[in-house]
Amino acid sequence: MAGRSSKAFSAATRLDTKEQSPDEVYGTPENFLEVEVRNAKTYGTGRNMYTTYEIICRTNIPIFKLKSSMVRRRYSEFEWLRDMLERETSRVTIPPLPGKVFTNRFADDVIESRREGLERFLQIVAGHPLLQTGSKVLVPFIQDPNFDKEMYSA
Repeated sequence: MAGRSSKAFSAATRLDTKEQSPDEVYGTPENFLEVEVRNAKTYGTGRNMYTTYEIICRTNIPIFKLKSSMVRRRYSEFEWLRDMLERETSRVTIPPLPGKVFTNRFADDVIESRREGLERFLQIVAGHPLLQTGSKVLVPFIQDPNFDKEMYSA
């Protein structure tokens, strides 16, 4: 047994490795996707207050129509997206959103915590190949500034 493992090891160490050029090491990856949720802004007063979050997307994945985009979405729209993704596929477990907040929901630390959770959620679902190709709502949600969920709710 020991003889066989040493043969396997010596065969593995003899693999030819090609030196990579600086472009191969530091160039744009074959497929990349960066999704960032940032710059939360709160609007309105009293019971009509709400917060929107900026979604920045940079990618070279062909399913995404734009290489770079920026849109704003409300938490309620993220809830809608999650619900739609669950309806569209039973093959992918959709991660949870950060929980609803009922007290101090417009405090800076609460908004920042929610922003982080929304970013994690979006990075997971946007990076999933089955959702990229199988969802009718994911790419428009991330990239279309004129996105209207009513167009997809029928």
